[in-house]
Amino acid sequence: MMQRLRSDGGWVTYGPFCRATPYTTLCFIALGFSQGSFYLQLMAEKTLSALTRDLRQLYTKAQEALHRDNFDYAIDLLNQILAREPGLYECRKALRTAQTRRAGKAGGFFKKMLHSASSSPGIAKAQVALHRNAAEAMQLAEQVLNTDPTSSAGHRIVAEAARILEMPFTEMMSLEVLFTNSPRNKDVAIQFANSLGATGNPEMAETILGELYRTNPSDNDLAQALKNLSARKTLNQGGYEALADGSGSYRDILRNKEEAVTLEQENRQVKSEDTAERLIREYGARLKNEPKNIKLLRDLAELYTQKKQFDTALGYYQQLKGLDIGADVGLDRSISDTIVRKYDHQIAGLDPNSPDHPEDVARLEAEKQAYQLAECQKRAERFPTDLQLRFELGEMYWQVGRIGEAIQEFQKAQASPQRRIAAMNYLAQCFAKRKMNDLAARTLQNAIKEKTIFDEEKKELIYNLGVVLESMGKKEEAVEQFKMIYEIEISYKDVAARVDAYYSEQSS
Repeated sequence: MMQRLRSDGGWVTYGPFCRATPYTTLCFIALGFSQGSFYLQLMAEKTLSALTRDLRQLYTKAQEALHRDNFDYAIDLLNQILAREPGLYECRKALRTAQTRRAGKAGGFFKKMLHSASSSPGIAKAQVALHRNAAEAMQLAEQVLNTDPTSSAGHRIVAEAARILEMPFTEMMSLEVLFTNSPRNKDVAIQFANSLGATGNPEMAETILGELYRTNPSDNDLAQALKNLSARKTLNQGGYEALADGSGSYRDILRNKEEAVTLEQENRQVKSEDTAERLIREYGARLKNEPKNIKLLRDLAELYTQKKQFDTALGYYQQLKGLDIGADVGLDRSISDTIVRKYDHQIAGLDPNSPDHPEDVARLEAEKQAYQLAECQKRAERFPTDLQLRFELGEMYWQVGRIGEAIQEFQKAQASPQRRIAAMNYLAQCFAKRKMNDLAARTLQNAIKEKTIFDEEKKELIYNLGVVLESMGKKEEAVEQFKMIYEIEISYKDVAARVDAYYSEQSS
């Protein structure tokens, strides 16, 4: 992990800059500038060439067992190796393959037994061991993953232990499973994206966060995470990658030290007015010599948006559109987000003591909503095959009560693997709104069947199914849905009140 020493004694982390040696993955994880000296540390992850002869023989046997579909034997051998060399990423990747293929081969009743076993005391033991002995915690978590390779609880422990042990590739592998299990979980998405950036794949990281940000354009955490990734890419291009593969020098890094300071200032969550003004002056001066510099125009637009000078910001975005950079859904979204923020700023600036305050707020909110819908319709027309836009348009129609149009868009959005379950959830709500409860119930039941992980999204599907069944007069079936949630999270919405009321009726 590349880090720079701040003036307050802390470290600013920029990313991994690694190269393989015959024995381990060498990474500059704490490169500090202090009187020209540098601080280096070896990361814990190792390559197969680092194995001793006896472990190499075990690994060969494990690979042979894996090829023969003898998964139990392969898992046992790979666990033996990792007990001695927990940083062997290739070995852990092979173990994950064996675990997954073994679980896929198990079917029906046995598969349910495996899933049940994953919630055994092994998780509790691993959590206790985590801060005492991260390697031991990882080993205990692997015992859970041996029976349920998709266990979120198990992968959380592996990811956290890997972070403690400074094993970024191992951490990334488990975060990928967590993200697959819960693609709408913002914290997991940011962690996974940061991990991808730290292991040399910032493009995929930007894709993941960009997709999530498009559905949550006002989320500051996602915006900041995207900016951090952009800074990481800039630094990677500024000489660190050359240092890692041996073709660069520390002088190259030092030449970019001033740029690193600027990047740090650019990517703080809250920029001071002085810093923003300085960056605006600096970028404005550069823009005179580079009038077609896309990055400068974007940065200036963002800085003016931050300063709530929305019209100036929109002026820079219009300059970008005039450069003929082709169809850019991201640019259109930035313009739309800026105008929405302008509306929000106007609403926040209204005098709450004014007798016309409620009417003024309602008028501006209606204007904002109408603008958002019109813009979403335009983007969907420009990019008709973008299923994410279809989903967003469906959400907009749902919010304004245009249920028929919402149904059409959500039906199209079902073809998106990332949005399929969410689209089905909305579809069911649309059907329920039209009193088509049988269609709503069937849609939710199908979505629940496809959703194998019991996460927040599945809870919502089950809860909504309970509500629909209740409205159909099927109280017994409805309460069974609420009880499924009650058993694991009594505080979820109003399930406690619903279940308690049912049992009170039974007892009376």
